[in-house]
Amino acid sequence: MNKQTPGIIAWILGNRSAETFKSLWQIISCWHSYFYVTDGYAVYPCFINDEDHIVSKRYMTRVEGENSRLRHYLARLHRKTFCYSKSEEMLRCSIKLVIYYFKYGSVALRALCARKLEAIA
Repeated sequence: MNKQTPGIIAWILGNRSAETFKSLWQIISCWHSYFYVTDGYAVYPCFINDEDHIVSKRYMTRVEGENSRLRHYLARLHRKTFCYSKSEEMLRCSIKLVIYYFKYGSVALRALCARKLEAIA
């Protein structure tokens, strides 16, 4: 997330392993931010320099809020639930759709339905 930009600007689907964070780091490291705020998970110091790294729950409230909203709108992100597709592709599409909705306030369903009908035909 970026302080000046609303919404989620980058995300990766995966667990909290170094391999997953490496994929995210490849995206965000090219932005050359002044500092990175994290929750202090053990993987982060392997990638983020100490002088650029702030560990603070205080500054993570916006991130936690967005995570909470995602879990609220997507039952498949709830823990211990059966309301999900086992397809990773469907999970990615669902997350993209909700993030788009958060940022722009609506989703053009007619365009989505038209594309789907074209793909079927």
